[in-house]
Amino acid sequence: MKKVIRNAEVLYEGRLQKKEVLFDETMILEVADHVEAEAEEIDGSGLTLLPGLIDVHAHLREPGHEEKETIASGSRAAAAGGFTTIMAMPNIDPFPDNIETASAYLKKIESDAVVNVLPYGTITCKEAGRIPADYEGLKALGIRWFSDDGVGVADEAVMREAMTKAKAADVLFACHTEDMNYRKPGASVHEAAFAEKMGWLGIPSACESAQLIRDLKIAKEIGLRYHGCHISAIESVEALRKVKREGADVSAEVTAHHLLLENTDVRGTNWKMNPPLRTHEDRMSLIEALEDGTLDFIASDHAPHTEADKDKPMAAAAFGIVSLETSFALLYTEFVVREKRWTLAQLIDWMSYLPAKRFGLGKRGKIEAGWDADLILADLSSERRIKAKDFFSKGRNTPFDGWSVNATVKETFVGGRSVYKK
Repeated sequence: MKKVIRNAEVLYEGRLQKKEVLFDETMILEVADHVEAEAEEIDGSGLTLLPGLIDVHAHLREPGHEEKETIASGSRAAAAGGFTTIMAMPNIDPFPDNIETASAYLKKIESDAVVNVLPYGTITCKEAGRIPADYEGLKALGIRWFSDDGVGVADEAVMREAMTKAKAADVLFACHTEDMNYRKPGASVHEAAFAEKMGWLGIPSACESAQLIRDLKIAKEIGLRYHGCHISAIESVEALRKVKREGADVSAEVTAHHLLLENTDVRGTNWKMNPPLRTHEDRMSLIEALEDGTLDFIASDHAPHTEADKDKPMAAAAFGIVSLETSFALLYTEFVVREKRWTLAQLIDWMSYLPAKRFGLGKRGKIEAGWDADLILADLSSERRIKAKDFFSKGRNTPFDGWSVNATVKETFVGGRSVYKK
């Protein structure tokens, strides 16, 4: 059935314009000053129509850890946060490292997800860092992205073999780099004077950057499409900047929380994430790297946990925070409304068009005729407070509970169908 949205401000051709948008369950059909069509009418008065957001880094936990999140609850959280496509990391049980397991996983996604959910396969079997997974077989199922998220591939020879096979299969690696030689048991926050003052064991920046530098070197030699996950440190930014200047086919993401928070903001386990929040200098380098293109776009790293996972001493608590329902609102409020450092169009490019372009997701991320009808209607004028108790996610583990924001998603359309309405 055709639908037309009238009276909304539409982010069209890089700026907000009064336009009407006609779409059906296949695509956007028309964007015009006035649309003449037999269609269901949606009144967008007082609202802004935006492309659906795209997150290339989310944890849905199912199968294997349904007490933390499910495909159903996580995709509902995504819709409420304005995300119409999310990419699910593969550290689940069983791991999607072979055709049989991945086929069952894809069927579960098809039956339970309310947004587009695209799963990663693993780089190595069972994320054990020893045997490369079946890239060709998984690609035949439509899985063209691979990650061992949560762990780095420690053995350089294994990573070189995996990258060589991935290059032959023409797939992309998205890598969480972490050299455990730099991380002592119980380390939980950034290694700095603040951690020492609080009695917490720290994680140095080299834990991330050393393995990233190794990976970038191999990826450049082989010509692999490589993506760095949740970059947090100045040293990592500098390594990416250098290898990009040399022409390597690499990209990298930064999370909302690393753009917004610093190590001295940590007040408890809901501020514990991996990589950790780092210094003010690190945070400013991330913002500047995003703005100059060294970092390519923003991802959420949505990582839900149970209350029991977090209700522990800092050293023992789980890493990670939930972020699908907060990332856009927080970044819009801080950088577009308050600091006026970014435009709305820039933020949407970093959260929609650019991840879609890098990961080859087709015509997603713009409001144009012929593009996917993945859209969100948002109220960008009313102030509200984030309430973790009201999340659709099973996770309540956020440091942003109670924060004031100026953005609320009112309705989300995926493939032209309304999947969330507030």
